[in-house]
Amino acid sequence: MPRFAANLSMLFTELPFPERFAAAADAGFKGVEYLFPYDWPAQQLAQWLADNGLTQVLFNLPAGDWQAGERGIACLPDRIAAFREDVFMAMEYAQALDCQQVNCLAGLKPDELSSEVAFTTLVENLRFAADLFDAQGLTLTLEAINSRVDMPGFLVDTSATAMAVIEAVGRENIRLQYDLYHMQIMEGDLCRSLSQLCPHIGHIQFADNPGRNEPGSGEIHFDTVFAHIDSLDYAGWVSAEYRPLTDTATSLGWFNATKQEP
Repeated sequence: MPRFAANLSMLFTELPFPERFAAAADAGFKGVEYLFPYDWPAQQLAQWLADNGLTQVLFNLPAGDWQAGERGIACLPDRIAAFREDVFMAMEYAQALDCQQVNCLAGLKPDELSSEVAFTTLVENLRFAADLFDAQGLTLTLEAINSRVDMPGFLVDTSATAMAVIEAVGRENIRLQYDLYHMQIMEGDLCRSLSQLCPHIGHIQFADNPGRNEPGSGEIHFDTVFAHIDSLDYAGWVSAEYRPLTDTATSLGWFNATKQEP
């Protein structure tokens, strides 16, 4: 089965954040991710990882004022300076955490901003980040997020849009972050899409739909999808990024079943 990681921003939230590392390791995960590391000193995070034998597989670039509703600033022409400052901070954390990939959230497009200007701004910002990352041996990912349910107005909301941006950026170290939940909402046909996009995918995340809960709670046939991922030439992580319906331990039946397979 795939190499599964736990998203600590959504899983084990019954516990204070520092205790989630041990809980993930005790459950059998070898890798973790979370939305943002910046509220904690990098060396403290590195210690929590080391203490529990965990790999940091991903985190996001700073995404503006999250509490105020911002979901990334990479497409906003009036925030270019802030974005570029954030790239340097993310690089410092990536190096301290030995994290090889950092994801960029494109952001919400204001109604008054043209799609062309937003697209061009995003491409230029990603080139800037990718070039700096390349010098450090890091990979940048770009995620498509559904605009129908979770983030209305999100600029990059389909895999086709994400790939158009990636192709325009034209850098070898930018990859697609493919989220099964978001793409089930926007596109469906997950196995076919995974096959077509696999050469460009750097990271995979998942939750069931509807509800963004654990596998088995909705319409996605995860046994089929996970087996399909196994059949592809994909060596990256597959991260559980869902909201447990009850508690995390109860939600992990899908994961425990994979550990019992021969």
